[in-house]
Amino acid sequence: MFDDKGDAPGRYDIFQYQLVGNNTWDYRKIGQWTDHLQLKVEDMLWPRGSHELPTSVCSLPCKSGERKKMVKGISCCWHCELCDGYQYQRDEFTCSLCSYDMRPNENRTGCSQIPIVKLEWHSPWAIIPVFLAMLGIIATIFVMATFIRYNDTPIVRATGRELSYVLLTGIFLCYIITFLMIAKPNTGICSFRRIFLGLGMCISYAALLTKTNRIFRIFEQGKKAVTAPRLISPTSQLAITSSLISVQLLGVFIWFGIDPPNTIIDYDEQKTSNPEHARGVLKCDITDLQIICSLGYSILLMVTCTVYAIKTRGVPENFNEAKPIGFTMYTTCIVWLAFIPIFFGTAKSAEKMYIQTTTLTISMNLSASVALGMLYMPKVYIIIFHPEQNVQKRKRSFKAVVTAATMSSRLSHKSSDRPNGEAKTELCENVDPNIASLTFLVYSIRLDHDSAIIRSSDITMNSPLFDC
Repeated sequence: MFDDKGDAPGRYDIFQYQLVGNNTWDYRKIGQWTDHLQLKVEDMLWPRGSHELPTSVCSLPCKSGERKKMVKGISCCWHCELCDGYQYQRDEFTCSLCSYDMRPNENRTGCSQIPIVKLEWHSPWAIIPVFLAMLGIIATIFVMATFIRYNDTPIVRATGRELSYVLLTGIFLCYIITFLMIAKPNTGICSFRRIFLGLGMCISYAALLTKTNRIFRIFEQGKKAVTAPRLISPTSQLAITSSLISVQLLGVFIWFGIDPPNTIIDYDEQKTSNPEHARGVLKCDITDLQIICSLGYSILLMVTCTVYAIKTRGVPENFNEAKPIGFTMYTTCIVWLAFIPIFFGTAKSAEKMYIQTTTLTISMNLSASVALGMLYMPKVYIIIFHPEQNVQKRKRSFKAVVTAATMSSRLSHKSSDRPNGEAKTELCENVDPNIASLTFLVYSIRLDHDSAIIRSSDITMNSPLFDC
């Protein structure tokens, strides 16, 4: 049989040179040709003993999320490049960047919304300050209830009831701010944060500053004259405290007018290099600088109060408000000195929101607890467990006690350098015996409990205070 060209039909066997045994090579028939090609693909052997057909292309197709970078001059050859970072594959040849509030999806073929986070109540960062705040609120309510219940007893009257209740109110607000700082931000919560962030501390330290200033002025005035200093009555003390607090409130209202409160979502704070870990932080529109400015006035009051506490550290032991206030202010200064480097040192941290909020709330809780524990708990202890000590004690002359404090200070300096009794003799020599029988009209004060009650009384120089 011949074809139309006069040629006999071809019949061919197709062989492949293969390894057919251990180190034995031979030709193996894998197909034939008669009228068409017939191959036994499963009998074919490729490099490294593979039975799969090798691809005969310049470049393999790119995977999802990869773009083609063409090889110049060769249309069928390219390199595959991954769309990394916050990029996604817009088309076969292009990667594009997702918008600031988006991140690429899992296969990088598009963008998805970055998850929004906030400080949750069940977070370890929130549990500790909330626990401290709840204990503080319970203790503050207990102290306030005790003071109200025993409002007319000598110890409560001696603490200066008006300023004591003002101070307790400030301490209560210092604990309350913890819940506002952790609550989900909205316009209302952000407004309350601005108001109460510095208000609680301002009320507390304004009351303490008024107290320490009053103690300082009483003894300074007593060294100069027998007349009582001005503005030491309860009404005057409340007026001074209110004026100090009004400065804080005025600053807050100006802040409201310039920059009304609102919420923002900060996508930069937790925008990590790995898009899967990126988070948007829901928070109030309050910068770190604004927080420090809001607390700045309270810190100024605290420092001023500490200065007065140092100045009044030498008052008589029976004048029992000065030293607890001093210890309170020293401890509080230490707390806030530790707060500042932690607060600003974590400004670049991915956990910034959690660390700063926890540090701020714990610092305020500790400040309130120090004041509550040192100024009120000893008094509550006496009121409840030792009522026999809650009685009015004898009164001394305002001028006499100040003179005693001055003489005691001089005596302590003299006695270290001179024989026993010589310093006492020198002090007595300075007392004019001609006035020993005179009677002076002075202002007396209940020194054993730091009473705010000032009254006029008569005292003679026959008092044991001047017994030389």
